[in-house]
Amino acid sequence: MFDMIRRYAGRLRTSASARPEGGRERRPHNLFEAAAVYVAARAEDDQDRIEEAAAWVSPEALSFGVSELACRAVIALARERDESPDAVARDLLGLPAA
Repeated sequence: MFDMIRRYAGRLRTSASARPEGGRERRPHNLFEAAAVYVAARAEDDQDRIEEAAAWVSPEALSFGVSELACRAVIALARERDESPDAVARDLLGLPAA
């Protein structure tokens, strides 16, 4: 998975899509924004958005952002369900209860 991200990131970093029309610089994307777009695009199976988000930050930063997003999502679901984060994570992955 991370090799795929590295390929896309390397290819897209040098592309003209990094600048909007008119040549003005856009504000840089932060790793949490990249992670949010990447995960949402994966959930929707939107390959173009996956590749775009993967190009915004380094593969390591994207990995950290996705991990942080997963942690926050599990915590939010655990609070909503009034269950432990372990139980929620196992349920989301289809694993038996510990």
